[in-house]
Parts: sequence; structure tokens; C-alpha cells
Amino acid sequence: MMRKTSNLFSLLTTSLFILTLSCNSHQHPGKKIFRYNEATGIASLDPAFAKNQSIMWPVHQLYNTLVEVDEKMNIKPSLASHWNFSADRKQILFFLRNDVFFHDDPAFANGKGRQLKASDVAYSFNRIIDPNTASPGAWIFNSRVDSLQPFVAINDSVFQLNLAKPFQPILGILSMQYCSIVPAEAVEKYGKDFRRHPVGTGPFAFTAWDEGQALILKKNNRYFEKDSSGYPLPYLDGIHVSFYDSKATEFLEFRQERLDFINDIDASFKDEVLTKTGHLKKQWEGKLILQKHPYLNIEYLGVLADSSNPIVQASPLKWLKIRQAISYGIDRKKMMLYLRNSIGTAAENGFVPPGLPSFDAALVKGFTYDPEKAKRLISEAGYHASNPMPVIKLLTIPNYAALGSYIVNELKQLGINAVVETVQKSLLLEQTAKSQALFFRGSWIADYPDAENYLSVFYGKNPAPPNYTRYKNPVFDELYEQSLQEQNDSLRYVLYRKMDNLILQDVPVIPLWYDMVLHLVHPYVKEFSCNSLNMLELRRVKKDH
Repeated sequence: MMRKTSNLFSLLTTSLFILTLSCNSHQHPGKKIFRYNEATGIASLDPAFAKNQSIMWPVHQLYNTLVEVDEKMNIKPSLASHWNFSADRKQILFFLRNDVFFHDDPAFANGKGRQLKASDVAYSFNRIIDPNTASPGAWIFNSRVDSLQPFVAINDSVFQLNLAKPFQPILGILSMQYCSIVPAEAVEKYGKDFRRHPVGTGPFAFTAWDEGQALILKKNNRYFEKDSSGYPLPYLDGIHVSFYDSKATEFLEFRQERLDFINDIDASFKDEVLTKTGHLKKQWEGKLILQKHPYLNIEYLGVLADSSNPIVQASPLKWLKIRQAISYGIDRKKMMLYLRNSIGTAAENGFVPPGLPSFDAALVKGFTYDPEKAKRLISEAGYHASNPMPVIKLLTIPNYAALGSYIVNELKQLGINAVVETVQKSLLLEQTAKSQALFFRGSWIADYPDAENYLSVFYGKNPAPPNYTRYKNPVFDELYEQSLQEQNDSLRYVLYRKMDNLILQDVPVIPLWYDMVLHLVHPYVKEFSCNSLNMLELRRVKKDH
């Protein structure tokens, strides 16, 4: 009975605190609280479980990684001031900053956050791969780090990462939220409750979380970063995250300035706010700011490429000219206009999307709309009125039913008898993993900011996932393996583009569009920017009121 009363008191206190802070920040303009809504809720604040955007966003405020990416997706220092590769590229020494402290917390002596040490990095990384943690991010180090001694604290300020073999994109992996640094004291003190009692080194510190109601973070006054004038970051006093599961409620809260921005616009509001060409309608001009930026996600059609599979042998998709015809026969620009309100870019280049340093539209040219060429290729493949093509079935999930119908209609105009079948996401994932899906709609969001992440989808030695099409090309595989060891970025990008052009040549996938980050922001929010990972970056954000 005592415990129940105590828990109830704690819950009431937390709720009252959240309500008070929420009200005070409206009444007192001196308090700069940034507000956003997370409609899907937040499952955990433990970075070892940062597998989706809803978790990554608050984790990014609470923690830091050894390295991070800038607005152009280049690697830059964070907790590590600099690093050195060994001559054989299998060891990396990271030299830590000496001005980084964990947030104050009862887990530490006298409740005072202690200085970051290299042993914290080793602990955090070992925790990711520990089966007892059951982190969904354990894969990031699979077959990449030394099996005996992958993570070593040389001393308090130097950490050594030992690789199994050279892997140049490792720095991109280390920028992922999974690789946030946590203190052992807090993990051990809170146990499984660490998910809701986070302790990090980030610009904001945990204050309160009433699940389903609100999450409150406060400014970390000991944060190590400063702006160009030497002023300490962050500028904001705190962050308030609400959990309205209704997009209509979210939009209403935003219009009434109780939310500072909206990530993406629900389909039901797109036509109210945006023109077909993807601009703000006149009634919103001057009242809202529309931010658009390339997002590291590609939407595509996948084609099973394993010629030994009976379902491939029996399908017209086994012929290159048919796959090329489909690629030429889809009007991607019209698709973007009518299905997407021009949010995104027609994928007329390769599989690697814009937003990555290696992307070059002039050097990787894909398929543009050419229905006459598509019909000619179909004829050359031997299909005509007296020898009609067998039915081609496109698999997709219910959310993409409208896209499937559009694709099928485009193909029918070419003389391709196509149908769309919608299945649940879990079933489609199972079928693609088991080589049972011949023709399917897919998407690929970057796990880390390197084109290798996209090109690994086609590496012949990779299983499904990620190689859902079972594509295998010895030339591609050789270029891929060469790129993993190439330390010169410019030369590695040349290899990436060669691989992307091979994909366009063999057509195991048909790129549809490159996605786009879309934000609606109030004009009083300053220095709020987009990036290609759609990471919520609040360190330099200011609010006028």
C-alpha cells in the first residue's frame, strides 16, 4: 500500500511539473522551450534501442557520439577531438575532449556528473554487442570489429577501435545514435529503467517523462560546445515533447503556436497547405515557413534477380529489356506531382540519393520517361499482340496502394498486363527475405551517411536483408570490396558511382523517387535547419518568443 501511494505521488508530482513548465513557458517569454509532437510515442530513451526516428530525436539531445555529421553529411569531431588510423587501416585511435561531463545524477558520487573517460566509450560499445542488452543495433559491429578485443581504453583520454579488416565507412557508423556514450554507473543503478532515466553528455538533460503525456528536457549548463563567439550552447532552456496521436490535433496545436514545428504533413492536410508543385498556398505565406531538404531515403521497385529461382525463370522480368521498358515507361514527374504534392524528386539517377557527398547527377544518369522507347524494347523482347506478355504482379503494402495503382496503370499503357496486390508489411518482408517476391515496392533509408549503405544492398555475398533482389555481379562485388579499403574520399566516390551505374545497367531495381524532409516551422523559430538524415538539431535554435 505504501509503495502504491508513493508511486501515485511521484506520478502526480511529475504531471504537475510538466503542466507547470508547459504553462510557465507561455507566460514567461524569458523561458525558451522548444515544443514538438511525437505521434507514435517514444519507446525508450536508451540509445542502445535508438532504432527509429521517434527515439533518435530525443537521444540526440541527451547524448553525444565520438563523431557526428555536419549539414553536408561529412564526418566531424564530437566527443573525440581528433583520430588517427593505423597504417593498415585496422586500428583507429580516438583522442577525447577533456571538457566533457555527464549530466548530474544520483548515480554519481554526491550526484555530480563526472568527466567522460575512454573506458565509457569501451563500455558503451561492448554494451551494444552484449546479447544480454538485446540491442537492435548490435548488427553495426557484426563482422566489422576484432572478435577478441574490439574496444580498448588505452588511458582515460584515448580509445582504440580494432577492426577485423579495413572498413572506411566505420566513421559514419560511429555517428549513429546507437553509438552514444553512456556511463556504467547509471546503467547499473537504473537497470531496465535506464530506458526512462537517461544520463548522457548531451546539450539537454532529462527532467521528467510522463509516458503518453509529455517528455521534458532541460538545458545542460555544463555542455562543452560553444558558438563561434564563445557563447555556450544550447540557446534554448528546454524541450517539451507531447504525444498527441491524432494528426488533426497535432496540426491544430501547431496552428495555435503550442507546437513550434511539424515534421512532414499528414496526407489529409497536404492539399490544404501545399500546392501541387509543393509550395505553400497563398493563405499560409508569411505565416509559416516551409523547409524542404533531400532525405536519405529512396523509394523503388525491386525485381528478383536470381535466375536459378523458378519464379524468375517463368517471368518476363527475367529479360533485361522488359526491366528497362518498365524503367522508361513510368512518368515519375507526373507521379510526384499528383501523388506526392512534389515532395521528393523523381529518381532519374541511380540508387544512391541526393544528400550524400558522392552523389553526382551528371555522372550517374538513370531512366527518364520515354514510352515509345519502352514499347520498342517490349517488342524487341518478343512480346506483341500474337504473343502477349504473361501477367506481372506488383506486391506492395496498403499505405502504397495508390502508388501501386499508378504504376500498374502506367504499365498497362505500354501493353504490359500488370496487377497490384497489397499485403501486410510483415508478409512482404517475409516474402522478400525468402525470395518469394518477384516484383515489389521497397524503400531504403540510410542507417549511416555513406553511399556504401545503399550499395551493400547489391553486394552478392550479402543475404536478404539487405540484398532482397539477390543481385550478383562479380564486377560489382570487386568494386564494392575495393571501396571498403579506399581511404581517399574522392577515389572512393568514383568507385561508388561506377557501382551505381552498374545497377542502372542491370536493372535489379527501378528507382522511383528520392525522398525529401518536409518541415512546417513558425517564423519566430530561428536557426532551425534540415539535414539529409532528418535529425532534430536544436543546439543552435533560438526562439523570438
